[in-house]
Amino acid sequence: MIHEELQKLEKLARQASLKLAEMSAENSQLKEKLAQIEADLDRKEQLVEDFKNKIKISNIVDNRTVNPEDSAEMSELINNYIQQIDQLITYLSE
Repeated sequence: MIHEELQKLEKLARQASLKLAEMSAENSQLKEKLAQIEADLDRKEQLVEDFKNKIKISNIVDNRTVNPEDSAEMSELINNYIQQIDQLITYLSE
């Protein structure tokens, strides 16, 4: 009788040990996935901030009075700056 109870307890202990190992592996996988998701979120938040800055720059340029002669030159200069910023963002995102 005691022998049977010990065998049952040993079986339960093995099952609990296996379940613990499974749950530990799943926990590790979930932690890795969470870290990846957080990194993606940080990257996307940075992109949103960059786009907000672009919009602010565009609004500043739109509200500023510029001589018609200087308008084309300034527009080209700003477009070049934006392209360079885009290239830097792309480079830093890789």
